Amino acid sequence: MSGTRLSIFPLPGALLFPRMQLPLHIFEPRYRAMVSDALARDRRIGMVQPRGTGDRPPLFTIGGVGRIAEVETLEDGRFNLVLEGLARFRILRELDVTTAFRQVEAELIAESGDELLSMGERAALEIESRRFADAQGYAVDWNAVSRLDDTSLVNGIAQIAPFDPAAKQALLEADTIGDRAELIIQLMQFFGRHEGDEGTLQ
Repeated sequence: MSGTRLSIFPLPGALLFPRMQLPLHIFEPRYRAMVSDALARDRRIGMVQPRGTGDRPPLFTIGGVGRIAEVETLEDGRFNLVLEGLARFRILRELDVTTAFRQVEAELIAESGDELLSMGERAALEIESRRFADAQGYAVDWNAVSRLDDTSLVNGIAQIAPFDPAAKQALLEADTIGDRAELIIQLMQFFGRHEGDEGTLQ
C-alpha cells in the first residue's frame, strides 16, 4: 500500500490526537515555509516527536497529522495556528526533498470508532486525574470534564499532561482508549510520586 506524503514538524512533547486541537506559534524560517506550503496544498501538517537533538534528529515512527483549522499571519512572517487532529500516522520512510522542512511517506492509522471505557475505568481515570491535578496545583473545571465523552477525555489528558517525551510517545502509540487510560493512570501515579525527583519514565 502506498503511503501519503506529509510535511513533518518535529517537536518534543507535542502530541496531536484525532479530534483534538493543538495551538502552535511558528517562527523558524523552515517551518514558516512549511506552513505556507501546507496552506497552498492540503493544509495538513504531521506532528512527530524527535528521538534526539540536533538539526535533523531521528524521529519516532508514530505521529499525529492535523489540518490547519485556524491561521493568523503576523506582520513579520510568523504564524499562529490551530491544528485539528485528523489521524495518527506511521512513518514508512523519509523522503529525499529539496525543501528546508522534512517530508515523509506515511500510512494513516485507522481508529476504531468511538470506544467506551467501562464505568470502573472511567471512575478510576477521573479519580486519579483529580489527585494528580490537585498535587500539581492545576485548576480544572471538573463539571466540564465529566461531560466529555471517553475518547475526548482520554486523548485530551494524554495530549496536555506534563509527562516526558518518552511517556507521551507511549500514550500516542497505545492503540485503544482503554489501554491509553490505563497508561495515563500509571503515569500519573509514577510522576505524582516522583515529583521533585529526577525520575523519568523510559
